[in-house]
Amino acid sequence: MLWQICFILLIIYYCVLRWKNRDIIKLSKQLPFTNEYRCLPFIGHAWLFIRRGKDPMDTFKLLADVAQKRNGITSFWFGNNLYTILTDPFAAEKVLKTSLEKHELMQLARPLIGNGSIFAPVFIWRPRRKVLAPTFGQKTLNNFVTVFYKQSVILVNKLQSMAEKDKFSVFNYISTYSMDSICETTMGVNINAQSNTNHPVLKAFNGFCQIYAARSVRPWLHSTAVYRWMPNYSTYLGHSQLLNNFVDKIVKTKSQEIKNGGNNNIQTGDDKKTRTFLELLIESSRDNGYTDVELREETLVMVLAGTDTSAVGASFVLLLLARYPDIQDKVLQEIEQVCGHSDNPIRAEHLPSLKYFDAVIKETLRLYPPVPIIVRKMETPTVLPSGLTLVPGIGVVINIWGMHRNPAIWGPDADEFRPERFIEDTLKHPAAYMPFSYGPRNCLGYQYAMMSMKTVLASVVRNFRILPAEDWELNSCKNKANLEVKFEVMMKHADNFQIRLKKRTNEST
Repeated sequence: MLWQICFILLIIYYCVLRWKNRDIIKLSKQLPFTNEYRCLPFIGHAWLFIRRGKDPMDTFKLLADVAQKRNGITSFWFGNNLYTILTDPFAAEKVLKTSLEKHELMQLARPLIGNGSIFAPVFIWRPRRKVLAPTFGQKTLNNFVTVFYKQSVILVNKLQSMAEKDKFSVFNYISTYSMDSICETTMGVNINAQSNTNHPVLKAFNGFCQIYAARSVRPWLHSTAVYRWMPNYSTYLGHSQLLNNFVDKIVKTKSQEIKNGGNNNIQTGDDKKTRTFLELLIESSRDNGYTDVELREETLVMVLAGTDTSAVGASFVLLLLARYPDIQDKVLQEIEQVCGHSDNPIRAEHLPSLKYFDAVIKETLRLYPPVPIIVRKMETPTVLPSGLTLVPGIGVVINIWGMHRNPAIWGPDADEFRPERFIEDTLKHPAAYMPFSYGPRNCLGYQYAMMSMKTVLASVVRNFRILPAEDWELNSCKNKANLEVKFEVMMKHADNFQIRLKKRTNEST
C-alpha cells in the first residue's frame, strides 16, 4: 500500500513539474537535440558526460557540432534542467550583455571562493567590480613584468635538466611558474612552488580543481545534501579550508601593515617598488568597508583563475610551437629582434612589440580556450537576433570551443592553426573570439594573463628549441593542430602537455 501511495505522489509531482515548466518544455521541442542520443528519465542527457571511455570534453564537442548544424543553437536536458547551447556570436552577445547572473552550476565552487566576483550574484558582483577594475591598471601590470621575468628565469633553469632528454610533461613546470607569479603579484608572498612541487597550497589547488570538475558533470551530486555523503566530500572541504586559511593569514597581515603605515611592496628593479593586487584592493576598498572575508574571496579568485588560465594557455602554445617549427622560428626571430640576446631581461615595453607572437598566442587560445564554456541563467524572456525567445528558468551554455571553430565565422579553415588570421583579418563579430569571456562580466585579468604568458614563453623559446613528444607529430598528422583534450574545470591536453626540449646553445641559430 505504501509503495502505491509513493508512486501516486511521484506521478502528481511529475505532472506539477511538467505544468510549471511548460514554457521550458515548449522551447526544448523548438530546439530538439539529436535523436541519436536518448533523453533518459530524471537524468536527461547527463549520461553523455559519463560514458565509458569518453571525457566530458567529448560531449561539449558533440554539443558544439550539433549547434553548428542548427544555425548555432540547440538544447539538451541535464537532469531536469534545460540548457540551450550557443555557438553563434550574435546570440551569445545578446545573452552575455543582458543575462548577467551566473548559473547555479557555478556555485559548486562556493566552499572555496564564497561570493568571489567570478561567480557572485549580480548584486554582489556589481559593486565589487567597481573596486576591482582600477587595480588592473596598465602601470601596475607593467610593473609586474619584472616578477614574471624573474620567475621565468627560475623556470628556464629548472627546464635545463630536462633538455636533450626524452619527452616530459611541461605543464607542471608552467603551472608552478604561474602559481609563484600570481602569489607574488597578488599577495606579495613567495611560496617557491617551482622549487617545491609538493607545496601544500599547490596540492590543495590541484586537488580541489579535479574534484570540482568531476562533480560538475554529475547533476545528481550538485545538491550539497547529497554530496556531503560522498567519500571525497571531506577532501573537497579540506582543500578549500587549507587555501582559505592560507589567504586569510596573508590578508590579516597585509591589512595590519597598511593600518600601521607600512608595506611589503614588490621589488621591481632600479629601486622601484609596486603594490600587490591585495594591497591595492585593501586601499581601494577603504570607503566600501571590505571585510577580511571579502578580501579573501577576491584574492582567491585572482589566484585560482590566474594560475590555471595562464598555465593551460602557455602549455598549449608550447605544444603547437613544437608541431609547427616554421612558426616557432618566426617567433624566435621576432623575440630576438625586440628583446635582444637571451641574457637580456624581458621588459614591459618589449611586450607590445611582439606582434606576431601575440597572434600566435591568440590563435592558440582560439583553438584551445582554457575555459571552453560559460553558463548563464535566464531570469527574463530574451529575444535572440533570430527571433527565438529564451524563457526564464533555463541555463544558457556559451560553447566557446564551438564558437571559436564555427566555420560560418572563421571560414573553412576554422580548425587550422593559422596565426596570420589575427594580423590580416578583422573579426566578423566582436563576440566571435572570447577566450576570457565577453560582455560586462568578462575577465578583468585578460591583459595580466597575456603579459604573463608572453614573458614566460619568450624566455622558454629563446633558450630552447621545442620539439614534439614524438617525431611523427611533425609529418604524419593530417591536422597538426588536432590535439586531444580533456575537461578538468579548465580544458587541458589529454596527454598532459608532453614535449621535448633541445638547448639552443647547441644550435647554430
